[in-house]
This record gives sequence, structure tokens and C-alpha cells, in this order.
Amino acid sequence: MRVFWYWSTLFVIFLFSLILRFWNLGQFNELVFDEVYYAKFANDYLTNTHFFNSHPPLSQYIIALGISLGSFFDASSEMVNNLTGSMRSTLSYRWINALSGAFIPLLAAALALKLTLRRSYSIIAAFLISLDGIFLVESRYALNNIYIVIFGLLGNLFFLIYLSRRSLAIKYLILSGIFFGAAACIKWNGLWFFLGVCLMIILGFLASFWKYPREIKKPEKLLQKVIVENYSSVFSKYPLDNLTLINPLYHLLILTVIGIITYSILWIPHLIMNPEYDFWEMQYQILNYHENIKSGPAVHPYCSTWYSWILMLRPIAYYYKQSNHIIHDVHSMANPIALWLSTLAVFSLLLWLLLGKKGLFSPNNWIITYIVINYLANLLPWIKVTRCIFFYHYIEAYTFSLLALAWFIDGWLTSSKIVFKFAGVLALALITLAFIFWLPIYLGSPLSQDEFNQRMLLQSWI
Repeated sequence: MRVFWYWSTLFVIFLFSLILRFWNLGQFNELVFDEVYYAKFANDYLTNTHFFNSHPPLSQYIIALGISLGSFFDASSEMVNNLTGSMRSTLSYRWINALSGAFIPLLAAALALKLTLRRSYSIIAAFLISLDGIFLVESRYALNNIYIVIFGLLGNLFFLIYLSRRSLAIKYLILSGIFFGAAACIKWNGLWFFLGVCLMIILGFLASFWKYPREIKKPEKLLQKVIVENYSSVFSKYPLDNLTLINPLYHLLILTVIGIITYSILWIPHLIMNPEYDFWEMQYQILNYHENIKSGPAVHPYCSTWYSWILMLRPIAYYYKQSNHIIHDVHSMANPIALWLSTLAVFSLLLWLLLGKKGLFSPNNWIITYIVINYLANLLPWIKVTRCIFFYHYIEAYTFSLLALAWFIDGWLTSSKIVFKFAGVLALALITLAFIFWLPIYLGSPLSQDEFNQRMLLQSWI
């Protein structure tokens, strides 16, 4: 029965996410925000039009597939335009993102379940992501940020599956490398997911010095003890605990090589259709393009700093139109309550790790370390970026801070103390109410001026 209710709950969450993403999807018969690039570039592939793109091509391939398949379905004249370079319906270049984005809560659930083996934690993680605005908004338009999250989570998931198999079946490690390469072929910052796993592998190697202090001095004895003689007895049901059993150089090499091969192969269709630059010249052109973008309001009114993201001081208005005192606004912003609580949660876990002394490599600590390391790996590299960056770049790190929040809520709800149970219920209730309150600016629903102003809690949000 527990398994039945688990899968039933996940199905309801998926159905809920799917409905929201397709709800009135074609309402704005124009290109919204960066659809002016990605929807147009995707159409250029279909019309064999040469173009330069400042990002790798995988997301445009996917959107082009959506346009190609979506063109078989009729659409009303109110949802058709030629802004991509051809007469296309808005649904044709948005539907595949909407469908793909609906799976993100399920991927988060799978990752959470693999980490902890706790169905309750898995459901809470999926629930939190299904009630978050940035995942919803990014899924409803022909943009590319959701694919970084999807492929990055798949890379992490298959790596954990690999660690959980006693045979350490290499096919799962290869799949992990493939998805990390795919994430990088959406945008280069997809590499931060790979960075997080690399750091965990290195930590696992360092932990092996503590776990096997005698054998580590003689690697051949450690190999014999762990792999040959006593592998079954030291193998843990918690995947991350098995990081101490693997060869770090071998695994880093496999993931890197497979990722590079995947990334390179995915460029082939673009290079065939746009032969002006070869592979290496294209990488240089992309790098040069981003290095020459400056920052500040003069470049774009919604430029923000990386440290402002943790409090969501400057989200982005993707669409704004006012007519007859009615406002249609689409804000790419998180659920404010979820974001603020998740920031508090992930930094609480970081502090707990820094101050904790006992059981440093226990299963719970490995899970907490994994969440914190991946959060920092997806956030801190932005410190060195000098070009204009936006709140949506936080979406990868935010995924892990939501996992941190889910960790706390799951602990509260399963606690024997009433005060903690109440805290868990209160957190979920506030997040749900916040999602309902801000839902109109996720969906672009009509609002009066007063209703719009009520949702702009901070002046910097406008």
C-alpha cells in the first residue's frame, strides 16, 4: 500500500505540473523574452537558415523537434505569427518545453529517493518543485534553462544508480557522463552539475583515508580488501557511502571522456548546417561573445549579482503589457516563501557540516554533504563571471536548496515532537498559499493595478 500511495502521489504531482504548464499556453501570440533567440534559431534549423548562436545548440534541436511535430496540429489564427521567420503557432514552439518541464518534479523525486531511500522525502521534494514559479515559467516558453536542470539531474541520478549497484555496472556511469555532456551542450554552466559530482568523488577518496587508515597506505591491499575479499560486507545501501570504494581517477576519467564525446557529437548537426566555423572556432566565438558582454542596468535592466539570488532581490519580468487598466505580467521568479526558507535550510546544513564532529562519513552526513556541495558547485562559479547575469541562472543551485528544505520538512513531519510536526505542516501550508498568491504572475493571468502591486513585495522586483 505504501508503494501504491507513493506512485499515486507522484502521478498526481506530475498531472498537476502538466496541467499548469499547458494552461492557456498560447495566450501571448508573440515571442516572449529569449524566445526571440531560441524559437527563431530552432526554426532556422528547419528552414536551413545560417545563424550564429552564443550558446551550444542542443536546446534549439529540441525546440525545433517540437516545432516540427507541432506543425501537424491546427491552431487558431490568434495563435499564429511569423516572428520565428516562418508562420508558426505559439504552441508549436512551446509545447515540448511544457511537456519536458513537467517531469522535473519526478526527476527531483527520483534523486531524493535514491539519496535517502525515503519515500516521504522524495514526495516532499517533488511537491516543493511543483509549487515553484521559476520551474513553471521556464517550462512555458521556448527557453533553454529547464534542459540544464533535466540533464543535470539525470546525470546525478544515473551516477547514484551506478553507486548503488553492487556490480558497479559501467553502463550507468556512461549514461551519467552522457547526460552531463548534454547539460553542457545546453549552456556551459551545465558543467556545474558535473563539477558537483567530481567534488563528491574527490571527497569520497579523501574519506577513504579515514575509513581504511591501514589499507590506504598500500593501495593493492585496499583493493583486495574492498573489492575481492569483503566487498559485500562493506557495500552500503546508501549510494554515497560507496564513494569510498571507487577509484577516483578512473571514474573522473570515464565521466570526463564520455561527457566530451557527447558534447562534441551534439555539435555535428549545427556545424553541418552552419559551416562558417569549425568546432574549435565555434567554442572560441562563444567564449569571446560572453567575455565582451558587460554588466549593469545599461546592458539590461534585469542584470543581477550572484549573491542577490539567494534572497531573490531581482527576478525578471519576461512579459508585461497593460491595457484598459488590466495588467498581464509574467515574472520568472521563485516561490518567495520556498526560496527564503530553502536558503535558510541549505546554509543551516552548511553550518551543521562545518561544526559537526561526530559521524562525519555517516549516511546522513554524506547526503547533507552532497546537497551542500552541489548547491555551492552551481552557485559559486558565478562569482568569477563578469558579464550580465540573471536570476534564472540560479535555477540549478536552487534545485539543491529545495532538496535541503525538503530534508528539514521531512525530518519535522516524521519527528515525535508536536512542535516540529507543526513546523513542517506550517512550512508546506505557507509555500502552497504563496504559490497560489503568485500564480497569476507565473501564468500571465490578468490583474488589476492593485493586484499587481500587492505581488511586488520589493521595489526591485518590478
